[in-house]
Parts: sequence; C-alpha cells; structure tokens
Amino acid sequence: MTVLASADVVLALRAAGCVFAEDEAALLLEAAAGDASRLESLVARRVAGTPLEYLLGWVEFRGQRIGVRPGVFVPRQRTAFLVELAVAGAPSGAVCVVDLCCGCGALGLSAATELTARGAVVELVAADIDPVAVACARENLTPLGAPVFAGDLFDALPRDLRGRVDVLLANTPYVPSERVADMPPEAREHEPLVALDGGPDGLAVFRRVAEGAARWLAPGGTVLVETSTGQVETACAILAEHGLVARVERSEEHYATVVLGTRTGDPC
Repeated sequence: MTVLASADVVLALRAAGCVFAEDEAALLLEAAAGDASRLESLVARRVAGTPLEYLLGWVEFRGQRIGVRPGVFVPRQRTAFLVELAVAGAPSGAVCVVDLCCGCGALGLSAATELTARGAVVELVAADIDPVAVACARENLTPLGAPVFAGDLFDALPRDLRGRVDVLLANTPYVPSERVADMPPEAREHEPLVALDGGPDGLAVFRRVAEGAARWLAPGGTVLVETSTGQVETACAILAEHGLVARVERSEEHYATVVLGTRTGDPC
C-alpha cells in the first residue's frame, strides 16, 4: 500500500511539472504521517502550485530544518553561500550578528549556530518589516535567545547596536520591478512582494542598506548582500560611495553572487 501510494504521488507531482517528484513525494508522505486524507490534500495543493516548504512547514537550509509558513519568503539554497562567507569572515571570540530583512530568520540562525559551534560567543539580532516574517523568525530564533524586531531596516534595531555589528546579513530583494512578473508562479503568487521586488533596477533596498551600514558596522565589520551578476558593478560603486571597501565573491556550486562591504575607518 505504501509503495503504491508513493508511486501515485510521484506520478501526480511529475505530471504537474515537479522536477524532483520522487524527493517531494517522500517528504509529503512523511508530512502526512499515514493520514490518507491529509496526503491527498497536500498533493492537491502542491499540484496547484503551493510551495513545498509551506506544505511541510519547514525548509532545509545548511543542514537544519527551519520553520516557514505561508506568506513568508522561502530562503533559496544559493543563499547558503552568503552564510558560508559570513561565517568564514567573522572575527573570533565575541561576534555581533544582525540579520536584516530576516524573513524566517534562516540566515541569522545558520550563521549563529555555525559560529557558536566553532567557539564564538554570538550576539544575534534580527529584523524585518513584514509582521508575518517577524512572527515566524521569532519562533525560529527564540531557542537561541535572539530578539526579532519589526520595522524598516535599521529603524527597527536597538540604538546600542550602532557601531558594534561585526556581521551584517542583508538578504535584500534584488529582482527589478518589471521582472517580478517573470518569476516562477510559486514565488510571485505566494511569497510577499516586499521580499521580491527590488525597485526599478533591483537595488532600491540595497542602496538604503549601504547608506546605513557604515554607521552600524564595527571597525572591520562587513555587510553581505546577494545580487545578480549584472548588478555587481553598480552595487560595488554604491558601497564605495558610502565609505565601504567592496569586494565580490562568486560560487559556481551555488550559482550565487555576493557583494561584501567592509568598514575600515570612521563611518561617513
């Protein structure tokens, strides 16, 4: 019975265009926990286009299952490269990490967990403008004792963090407004527009982060932001304009591009 049920699910998912039908079928069967009616509902919703992560209630990110819910941006696997860079470049000892535009909190949670595992003492703070994301991130980050604030970028953060942030993770939206309509239906129909639309050239939110970053970073602190390859030159110029030393890192494995800006002197 289980084999037949699994085969039926695979066929339904494959017919709907799911590339990883076998893997998704196994996860949906796990989520249904033997409840036939729940499995039927999950498969129907997946076939209709509901993101798999919303159905499962979690996303796997850098080896952890991190809670997500409908209406919250689902972290992309390519963004694992940003966290990898953040952990590798963080100072030893005490580290202040801020996860700005945090969504479900996956970046901050992963970075803090990995830094703690290597012996660092991590102070993690997260913030997002979307109340649904804030509620989700609070569930994920409460076990770490990390506060999550609601508000617009740096306005949400406690003032005592100013000039103390060693690692600033900013997963800003970078899809140009006119290209949002070209995104897969799973994204444009289910995820919040504020987490997708980066303005006319995709860098509207990035500009605001770059403008404030130098005042919030500690000396030697770094802001890390994911971009597209076509935005790199402009993004680096924006960071330099605000007194940050810019560099670019690329990963063929993750198909990811990350722009980093480091504070080396007094804030502008």
